[in-house]
Amino acid sequence: MLTIKSFHMQSVETGKKAAIEQGKLIFPLEPKTDYLLPETFEKISVQVIPPNARHVEIHSIMDIVPISTKVLGDCGNGVTHTLTGVYVLVTGGDQMGRQMHEFGSSEGYLDEKVIFGRAGTPGENDFIIHIDILLKGAPVFTRSLAFSMFQASDAFIQPIRDILKMINGKTATERHDFPDPTRKPNGKERIALVKLVAGQGAMYDNLLFPSEPSGAEDGFSNIDLANMPVVLSPNEYRDGALRSLT
Repeated sequence: MLTIKSFHMQSVETGKKAAIEQGKLIFPLEPKTDYLLPETFEKISVQVIPPNARHVEIHSIMDIVPISTKVLGDCGNGVTHTLTGVYVLVTGGDQMGRQMHEFGSSEGYLDEKVIFGRAGTPGENDFIIHIDILLKGAPVFTRSLAFSMFQASDAFIQPIRDILKMINGKTATERHDFPDPTRKPNGKERIALVKLVAGQGAMYDNLLFPSEPSGAEDGFSNIDLANMPVVLSPNEYRDGALRSLT
């Protein structure tokens, strides 16, 4: 059984210290204390984009990340806490104006590059926390460089996850229970969904089973697994077992 408890954020702002209090999220301007900025980075900028101010210029979109954390159990079972009303947007480029992408960049005005209200994108009324990573000079775009940028954004998200773990689940805005779907229900046939994910290196990579839902730490790259088939249960997939790094 997987239980997902959501906590809706009605306002979001940045601050020196992470906090969640009565529907208000304060997102930290500094990463977790043990994070060291790579020498290839010029700076990391953090800003809150409210729903009515999305006509802002951005570097190429690297990812849109929900903020979730495991409270009890492993991926696909136990209890997960998640925030609604807010997503993290990760973008990147270098000082020469090159965009961090592989087969197509998405730099430009945010409201012209994203279709909101779809699966995997913020809703029309959601806040967006924009983390932009600017690289020094014109570095060679490598797989390790791209992954270091995902790790950097995760270092800003983790302090929020740590707080989210400790929130009393009884105060959740919503609760959803998902029984183990691997058992054959009522004699009906089980259905397998085959999903092909990218594994070509650089910006075309995927991370399996990170330590936090949709996180960037302690997972396994499908490239490092030689792109061999991996079986995920529906609840593992629902619980953030697959993090796309494209």
